Formats: sequence, C-alpha cells, structure tokens
Amino acid sequence: MGGPSAPDATTGDAPDFSLDPAYGAVDIVAGFEPDPHTVAIDAGGSIHASVISEMCTGWIARAPDYRVNWTAGSGSLPLIFSVTSEADTTLVINDAGGNWLCDDDGGNEGLNPAITIQGAPSGQYDIWVGTYAEGDLQPSTLHVSELYSQ
Repeated sequence: MGGPSAPDATTGDAPDFSLDPAYGAVDIVAGFEPDPHTVAIDAGGSIHASVISEMCTGWIARAPDYRVNWTAGSGSLPLIFSVTSEADTTLVINDAGGNWLCDDDGGNEGLNPAITIQGAPSGQYDIWVGTYAEGDLQPSTLHVSELYSQ
C-alpha cells in the first residue's frame, strides 16, 4: 500500500479526486445491507498510478471511478474495497484523510486487488480501478463490504 502523497492534479497527468466520479457515488452507513455493495465499472485509463507513489501500479483514469461517502459506526468491522474481473486489475483509493492507498493482487481470488481499512473514519473515499495496459478498459466489479474481500 502507498502512503500519503500529493500528485499534481493541475497538470492533467495525475488522478484528481475533485472531479465527479465516472460511475457515480453512494452514501453508506456502517452496518449497511446488502453487504457487499457492488458497482460495475470499466477499469483502466491513461494515467499511470505510479505518479501517486512508487508503490502504486496500473493505468487509471483522471476522475475517480466511484466515490463512497462513508459514515462510520461504533463497531469494530473494517471497510473493505475489492475488485473482481477477468483482467488483472489494480486498486487506488484516496481515503477520508487524504491518504493514497494502493493494492495489486491482495484480494482472495488470484489477480484481484483489495484494500482493508481498519477503523475507517467517516468521510469521502475516492476509488480508481486500474489495468496493466494504457487505455485498455476492462469490465470489472467494485465491491464495498464490512465483511468480505473478493
């Protein structure tokens, strides 16, 4: 996972969480049902995620793919973001604290990424799903859960 970083979104060569997400947004409150919440997206883009951190990989879009507005509860369940796809995908998140988190192949199914955030604070989580070839958009499903990684 990558840590805090501040790519220069003003150049157009970096992801920009201030843009509207391509596949929408959702307001989720801890204890939500059904769990997982899923959304179909086309992963990929023209910006290499390494502009965020050397720990990030894959080609992503400038605008987020999806946004989760999270309201934390008093429980101890984590907030889990994971992706399923026939393609090898990567995952990039700008979390509620402004930190950049990245994963490749951390999910439960082969080449799928997953990021688990313990004690996730309330706030905005912007999500990008990447691929390994520039501009190679691949059908994927983003999963948001408190219980399961895909």
